[in-house]
Amino acid sequence: MSAAVTAGVVLLGATGRTGGRVLTQLLERGVGVRAIVRSAERLPPGAVADPRLTVVEANLASMPAEALRRHVEGRSSVISCLGHTVSLRGVFGPPRDLVEGAVRAVCDAATSLRPETPLRLILMSSVSVNRPARADVRRGAGERAFVAVLRALLPPARDNQRAADALASEVGAEHPFVEWVVVRPDSLTDGDQTAYQTHEGLVASLFRPDTTRMANVAHFMVDLATDEAAWRRWRGQMPVIVDGAPGRRA
Repeated sequence: MSAAVTAGVVLLGATGRTGGRVLTQLLERGVGVRAIVRSAERLPPGAVADPRLTVVEANLASMPAEALRRHVEGRSSVISCLGHTVSLRGVFGPPRDLVEGAVRAVCDAATSLRPETPLRLILMSSVSVNRPARADVRRGAGERAFVAVLRALLPPARDNQRAADALASEVGAEHPFVEWVVVRPDSLTDGDQTAYQTHEGLVASLFRPDTTRMANVAHFMVDLATDEAAWRRWRGQMPVIVDGAPGRRA
């Protein structure tokens, strides 16, 4: 068993549709999980009684820095599946920096703790998020303009981009206490786990999107937390994950 599995995971957003799947898969692999949630009642029913699960009922946005440090201390990974609720209040109401705020708080906690091995931060994001320096060459000027409008009008789109930018531009690749991966699924769907592909850059247009099953996103994120080879392959990157057998695309 790898050190990452032994040390356990802090999971943010465990009551969400993808986060619940991440929680279930972590427990199935024997990983100890500390889930920070606002309401334990919304956790997957089969997970609540698992002795490997510790539930912390708290509002992460208002959690004192010292409390978050205690929850992160001794853990090897933090997986964030946080996202804004798809409702008028969830999209336009506070906190508008839910994801970015969580990313910054976790990085601050790790920097304060100064772990011997860098904390792994695995962030679920979206294909609407750009890699820095226009690295997503598939996204042309028209699509970039459309994404810019989305960010201007929709706070969650802006929040997701700022969270990714904070990791890529501020934390970077050489931070002594934090390593990161930003996972970018395409259009999320239900269904059981299937074969899936991971790519360094975009593989579809926002106007003709691909699909990504939430179960596949969960599997990939859990791999990143527990498999050394997967982590070495993707750390410091923003992989895109889509459904389908590897090698289907040229």
